[in-house]
Amino acid sequence: MHGTRISDGVIVIGAGVAGLAATHALMQAGISVRLLEKERRVGEPWRRRHNDLHLNTHRSLSSLPGVNYPRGTPAFPDKSLVVDHLDLFSRRHGLPIEYGVRIEEIAFAGGHWTITTTMGTLTAAHVVIATGRDSTPHIPQWKDMADFGGRIIHSADFGDAGDYAHKKVMVVGAGNSGFDVLNHLAGIETSALWLSARHGPTLLPKRIFNIPVHLMSPIVARLPVGVADALLRTTQRIAFGDLTKFNLPPACTGGASRLARDYIAIASDDGAADAIKAGRIQVVPRIGQFTGDGVILTNGERIRPDIVIAATGYRTGLERMVGKLGVLDARGFPLFNGAGHSPSLPGLWFTGMRPSIRGCFANARLQARAIAAAIKAG
Repeated sequence: MHGTRISDGVIVIGAGVAGLAATHALMQAGISVRLLEKERRVGEPWRRRHNDLHLNTHRSLSSLPGVNYPRGTPAFPDKSLVVDHLDLFSRRHGLPIEYGVRIEEIAFAGGHWTITTTMGTLTAAHVVIATGRDSTPHIPQWKDMADFGGRIIHSADFGDAGDYAHKKVMVVGAGNSGFDVLNHLAGIETSALWLSARHGPTLLPKRIFNIPVHLMSPIVARLPVGVADALLRTTQRIAFGDLTKFNLPPACTGGASRLARDYIAIASDDGAADAIKAGRIQVVPRIGQFTGDGVILTNGERIRPDIVIAATGYRTGLERMVGKLGVLDARGFPLFNGAGHSPSLPGLWFTGMRPSIRGCFANARLQARAIAAAIKAG
């Protein structure tokens, strides 16, 4: 793929859930499309996550078109089943994936898009960027963290829960990633387990009366934001009671509001809340600074973890690719997503860049159809 190739079709960047869904929807609409992926296989970020990872979304709402999970799949599939699903989807639909192609920069000139890659330069009438909102793990630069004699890792590198047995572990962040880690650690015999939380989460159980809560997500997603906030808040209180009694800070705003405004996903509980109530997880204030042998909290308390797990979110990593186009906010998130677009930059689309109550699979399908329809309509 050397030199410059001219195309009137669409180039999709990223062969994750959103990119695969977008490519399939474009093919179904009869639109010429090519899918570029920097890795050597689909769903590479899923493969790299820890082995205990399960979806927080129900299997019936976590599939791509034309492919079902095998009979006997648990309600919340594990990562190996997700990877198999993505592989099968790409093969069954014959998606035109070109692997090992890394994008350097995207520019708009002469009414078309120029995509500079490690394998040459391409042009297209439309570009759909589907590289994901969580492509780059983010760890804050805490004061004196370089002096810490223990380990500081991001939750993306959590690994096997058993590796933390008999260790003193501090988890920073009470969002979706933080509670995913805590859910696994709650079943491990750690020497000590702390949660450092700046804000409390909107937290939902996986099941109520043995009914998967996520099955209600399509209904909640259609509610006005204020109504959804109230429903989520009420569900959390019924399921867990008042967690502020156990030092967990209150949420700074409603779950649906925070998701729409700050792109903060709703957390899912699978044992962590009970561990907090039982005192096995101690909720502590924010980190003030690190020392050689521990952490000084903002209230002056000192604790000495062996490992600090930063469940502190991700960045899109889009600055190099599209930073010059003025389409990113201060945090690096695209200003538009799905069928949204900029009139001054026709043909540029983003998908999968914001969390959804529905979950990433259901949202990817909706956005893929919307983008394909918008491109088809011209």
